[in-house]
Amino acid sequence: MIVVTGGAGFIGSNLVAALAARGVTDVAVIDRFRDGEKWQNLAKREVATLVPPEQTLAFLDQHAAEIDTVFHLGAISATTERDVDKIVANNVALTLDLWRWCSWRGCRLIYASSAATYGDGSAGFDDDGSCDGLARLRPLNAYGWSKHLVDRRIARAVASGDLVPPQWAGLKFFNVYGPNEAHKGDMMSVVAKLHPPLTAGQPARLFKSHKDGFEDGGQLRDFIHVDDCVAVMLWLFDRPEVSGLFNVGTGKARSFKDLALATFAALGLPPRIEYFDMPEHLRGKYQYFTQATTDRLRAAGFDQPFTELEEGVRRYVQDFLSQPDPYR
Repeated sequence: MIVVTGGAGFIGSNLVAALAARGVTDVAVIDRFRDGEKWQNLAKREVATLVPPEQTLAFLDQHAAEIDTVFHLGAISATTERDVDKIVANNVALTLDLWRWCSWRGCRLIYASSAATYGDGSAGFDDDGSCDGLARLRPLNAYGWSKHLVDRRIARAVASGDLVPPQWAGLKFFNVYGPNEAHKGDMMSVVAKLHPPLTAGQPARLFKSHKDGFEDGGQLRDFIHVDDCVAVMLWLFDRPEVSGLFNVGTGKARSFKDLALATFAALGLPPRIEYFDMPEHLRGKYQYFTQATTDRLRAAGFDQPFTELEEGVRRYVQDFLSQPDPYR
C-alpha cells in the first residue's frame, strides 16, 4: 500500500493520477474534503480508501504490515494563514509524528518542504541538508517557518545517527502550477487566477514593484509544472537508495510578466497588462526572486528535463482550464 496525505489536494491528486497510470490502485488517500469541489480532483481515480487526517496514525498502525511508502503532501499551505498554532499542529507535529512512525516501522517517507523556507533568498537557494546550512535560512512567514523547522529537526536526527526511515526525501517545491488547484482559492497559481478575466476580455492585473531593481511585473519566480514535481517523486519512488533534501524547481527564474504573456499566448489573445499596488501587509513578506539550485537533485541522478514555462502554461490552459472538465 502507498499512503498519500493531502492526496485530494493539488500535488497529491496529480501524484495519485500518475500512480494510477502505472496501474497502482492500492493507494490510501488521507485528506479533508469539506463542502467544496475538491472531491473532483479524485473523481476519475480508483483509490483503496479515504481517511480523515485526524485518523492518520491510527490508520497507519492498523495497516502497518501493508504500507511500503508514505508520500506526505498534506499541509496548511496558505502563506497568509495567521493561526500559527494551527500551522504547527498540521505542518510540524504531524510531519514529525510521521517521521518517527516511518522510522520505527521501516517505511519509506517522501515529504513536502517548500521554497518558502528560503525567505528573501539572501542566504541563497541551496538545498543544504546540514544543520549549519539550514540554520542560516530565515523564512518570511509562518508557513515557511513550519516547513523549515521540520527540515531542521530531520537534519538533526540524521546528523545524530538516530533511527531514520529506510528512504527519506524532503522536497522543496518552488512555484507549482497545473491542473487540480481550483480548491486552493487565493493560493492558486497566477495562471489559474488569470484565466477567467483574460477569457472575459479583461486585462491581466499584476503587482507593481516596490523594490529597487525590479520593474512592475518583473518579480521573479521559479515556476514549475506539477507534472515535473510528480516526475521527481516517482523517480525517488523508483530509487529507494536515494535520500536527502532536494529543491524541486526548474533552476530558471521567470517574471510574472512572462507568465502573463504565456497565458495570453495560450489563449490566442493579444497581451494587455495593468499593474496595481501590492497590499501593505504583503510588502515586507514578499519574495521578489526565487530560483532553485538543482545541483543536488542532478547529482543524485535525476536527469529528466523540466518543462519550459511557455509549454507548461500552454498545456495547462488548453488541456485543462479551457475545457468543460478542467480536472485531471
